[in-house]
Order: sequence, then C-alpha cells, then structure tokens
Amino acid sequence: MPPRSPQNLPGLSLLEQTPIIIEKILLDAPDSTLSWKPASDRWSISEVLAHLADVEQANRDRTRRMAQEDSPKLESYDQNAIYASGKYSGGSGRERLHTFCHERDRTLSMLRYLSDGALGRAGQHASIGRITLSDLLHEWAFHDLGHIRQISELYRSAAFYPKMGAFKTFYTVKP
Repeated sequence: MPPRSPQNLPGLSLLEQTPIIIEKILLDAPDSTLSWKPASDRWSISEVLAHLADVEQANRDRTRRMAQEDSPKLESYDQNAIYASGKYSGGSGRERLHTFCHERDRTLSMLRYLSDGALGRAGQHASIGRITLSDLLHEWAFHDLGHIRQISELYRSAAFYPKMGAFKTFYTVKP
C-alpha cells in the first residue's frame, strides 16, 4: 500500500508541521527560557514538550490498537496526575524537543500506512465511551494547536515581555 497523502487523513498535515513550527519558534530560545515557569503550579516549555512526547506515545498506541483490534478498551490519560508525579520535570528543553520530534516521526510513519477503512475503527475510551480513529485524529490536531499557542505564550512572556519597557501597558500576558 502506498503512503497516505495528507489530504486523505484528518489533521495529518498539521501533525507533520507541528514539530517544525515548534522548532522554528524555539530556535534561539535559551535553556533558561525553556525551563521558566510563570508560577510553581504552571508548566514550563520543557514540561509541555515532555507532555507532547508522552501523549505522542499514548495516541500512537491507541491508534495502533483501534486499527488492529475490535473495539479495544482505551485507558484515560490524566495529564495532571502525570505532571504531579514529576514525569515531565527534569531533562533539558532541547532534549525534550528532540524526543517529541522523534516520537512524532514514528507516529507519522505509522499514520501514513493506515488502511482506508481505519478512520471508522473505534475503541472504548475509559472516560468518554466510544471514539473513532477519526475522532482521535481531530483531537490530536486540536491538541497540537493548543500547545503551540501555549509554548508561544510562555516564550513571549519570559523572553520579551519583561524587557518591553512602557510598551507593557498595551499587553496582558497569561502564560
């Protein structure tokens, strides 16, 4: 089977671009910016990147199971519990970005070879019930965009806002 083109799979084009977009945004960001937290209970860019790599593995497993099994039971993903466990802390932001990009490449390799009927395949999510692979792919793209926005907001709040002088009166940041 030839690889699937981006227009035939919901969100594939965005999933392909997300690592590139994040790499471009963070190209010149120093490690101190990647590890900066706006408050002790808020996430740093590095932690967001660790989360993205973790979600990538979870969603890839869900995709594989829905494509191969009949209505598999899919565990819930509790990002707050995982964050609280400390799994996202430690490691440098650059290492986290590299890990996410690697995991996304693995995902894209798998997604491009899904069968035509795979989008309608379903699983039983522990929290929300029946979901299809199409539902998951749409959520995945939505999730990526949310974290691109979050990373951008953290970066601009840490690197640029404090040094804007009087221009700060024109903006409100909420990292």
